[in-house]
Amino acid sequence: MAALRRKFGEDYQVVNTNRATTFSAPVKKKRQRFVEKNGRCNVQHGNLGGETSRYLSDLFTTLVDLKWRWNLLIFILTYTIAWLVMASMWWIIAYIRGDLNHGHDSSYTPCVANVYNFPSAFLFFIETEATIGYGYRYITEKCPEGIILFLFQSLLGSIVDAFLIGCMFIKMSQPKKRAETLMFSQDAVISQRDGKLCLMFRVGNLRNSHMVSAQIRCKLIKSRQTPEGEFLPLDQCELDVGFGTGADQLFLVSPLTICHEINPKSPFFDLSQRSLMNEQFEIVVILEGIVETTGMTCQARTSYTEDEVLWGHRFLPVMSLEEGFFRVDYSQFHSTFEVPTPPYSVKEHEEKNSLPSPLSTPTPALTESHGARRDRVFSVDCINTSDERGRHGGAGGRLPSKLQRMSSSGKEDLQRKVLLLSSQHSEKACSTGDLPLKLQRLSSSPGPEAENRLQLKSLKVGFEPMTQSTGDLYQHSLHPTLSPAPVPMPSPLLSAGGRLEDNLPAKLRKMNADR
Repeated sequence: MAALRRKFGEDYQVVNTNRATTFSAPVKKKRQRFVEKNGRCNVQHGNLGGETSRYLSDLFTTLVDLKWRWNLLIFILTYTIAWLVMASMWWIIAYIRGDLNHGHDSSYTPCVANVYNFPSAFLFFIETEATIGYGYRYITEKCPEGIILFLFQSLLGSIVDAFLIGCMFIKMSQPKKRAETLMFSQDAVISQRDGKLCLMFRVGNLRNSHMVSAQIRCKLIKSRQTPEGEFLPLDQCELDVGFGTGADQLFLVSPLTICHEINPKSPFFDLSQRSLMNEQFEIVVILEGIVETTGMTCQARTSYTEDEVLWGHRFLPVMSLEEGFFRVDYSQFHSTFEVPTPPYSVKEHEEKNSLPSPLSTPTPALTESHGARRDRVFSVDCINTSDERGRHGGAGGRLPSKLQRMSSSGKEDLQRKVLLLSSQHSEKACSTGDLPLKLQRLSSSPGPEAENRLQLKSLKVGFEPMTQSTGDLYQHSLHPTLSPAPVPMPSPLLSAGGRLEDNLPAKLRKMNADR
């Protein structure tokens, strides 16, 4: 629909395919623009009162700003009136002196030779002003008033020539026409670039002569109301198009796409595809530069209303590589195509990303399991501490070295059994996941027989797999220099149910029995 309106105008007919009824599409009211597409500002000044005299104080600029028809009229009238006034003054001098009555008397010496009526006085002035000098009409030495008038005529003619000819030259050399060869895209687009949502439009230069020091600026024209209740009609806000990075300085030898990044500092931070339909704003684009051929500053302007901002579009490329040069296809300068673009605003996107993830929050069950593991580690530390005390201060210190080694291995078996029994019921849902599948099935079955079988299985597996159920917390809770001692493999007699004293020599068994 929007493409049809731009191509055929707003007042077009939409005809139904069944030819039963013909209805008109709703005609949207024409948007009042602050700056026209050609750059003309749609502002008129009225009720100036006594301020109109300021225009006469700057008469030269006033004449330059006038339209061409008024300039030509003033140019013709000024020269015509000046010629008539000066010709009348020469005729008055001839009339006062009586030269008109002795026009054809060869013995009489007039003020101006061969001036005997008004047409002859007018021709004399034109010949003098234009420095033609036919030689037929001339001033004689017996007319001082004529000499004074001639000097005044020369000075006045130079001033009028400088003023009017200079005004016409400045008006003709104005760089406004140079701005006609600077192009702006008909529409602006909003899409993603480098992962960021951006507002973009395109500029181009039709001439081969460059724009020196070209710089571009953007203004957002939008009415708003302050928190204090003040209404600001047509409030102007700056749009950043790369002022901090230098991207606003253009090398305009080929069409460029100007980009405004929509971030928290942008006035379009909360603009979405849906809110764009209800917004009313105007983006004024100003391109300035120095014309290379004349050295004069040129400024080109255009504007984009909310209807001319296309969401989810991108410009078609216009550059192509030919043999020995690059070619610009200006037939695709205004063309766009749709691209996937999120319909929500940047503000909504950041709020969505700032929400905490449910996986990152710890659950109460995990917290309780970590606390239970910490308690079990502390209990194991207490066991180790009691073992050290018994080893140094108890009766075990008086045992022979062989018995001490055998008793230490038994205590290590006791520690493993304590860890196993403490983790069977309270950590069955969490820590048994680290055990082998067969041990998990044994631990899940109730009864004392299952516990005995689980203990036998744990003795065969070894110390390290059983401590994996307590996690890395058990290893870190111990002293850094403390490393788990290698677990000796149980003897066949122990695994079969025999006693430790049966393997001792007879002398040691007797000493142990005496104790």
